Amino acid sequence: MRILLSNDDGYFAPGLAVLAEMLSSVAQVTVVAPERDRSGASNSLTLDRPLMLRQASSGFYYVNGTPTDCVHLAVTGMLDHLPDMVISGINHGANMGDDTIYSGTVAAATEGFLLGVPAIAVSLVSSHHAHFSTAARVVKEMVERYQREPLAQPTLLNVNVPDVPYETLQGIEITRLGKRHKAEPVVKAENPRGQTVYWVGAAGLAQDAGPGTDFEAVSRNAVSVTPLQIDLTHYQQVDSLKGWLA
Repeated sequence: MRILLSNDDGYFAPGLAVLAEMLSSVAQVTVVAPERDRSGASNSLTLDRPLMLRQASSGFYYVNGTPTDCVHLAVTGMLDHLPDMVISGINHGANMGDDTIYSGTVAAATEGFLLGVPAIAVSLVSSHHAHFSTAARVVKEMVERYQREPLAQPTLLNVNVPDVPYETLQGIEITRLGKRHKAEPVVKAENPRGQTVYWVGAAGLAQDAGPGTDFEAVSRNAVSVTPLQIDLTHYQQVDSLKGWLA
């Protein structure tokens, strides 16, 4: 099995190294990741300049672009084969609920999915990041399951793993996305030149964290696995808009 591995934290991120090492025991792994932290880059593609592909001493390839650039470049230009799976992570922190809209981690996996490849985005839900090996082991087991029982069609999965020892995980649950409150206001500050600058505020707390959500599962130390789709059509409004525009 051949896996393309990427992330949004950069090719030097510890979570990426742990995951690459874990997966190398069950698959041929190629790493193509951003040259720097591109968290929050979402699905952006770089169209205003050429991209450069370099290789680090670790053997990982890195690109001066976004997570989406990395996967797009690898699948459509670098690799001489279509990977069997694209995996993105391990992200430093949660990607639950509304986070998935902004996440570069989810975006890298989404690009693989759009190119017809099964994809997994994986995040470690913590600010301490003590148990990357737990998340890596969860993904390895999912890959092994896929090898035994391939899915019938390309699937995009968003996986959030509690930052606890593997032995204390409370199973794996299929969930839906929850929802956060609106983000905190921007933080106004002054730079050394006396200019006013603004820092984007922190993400809001969970608003919809009820049973069946990713937030609720992780709160009980269960692994959350949410299948995602790309169709943004609001089907419930189609008929009412037809009448409004008639």
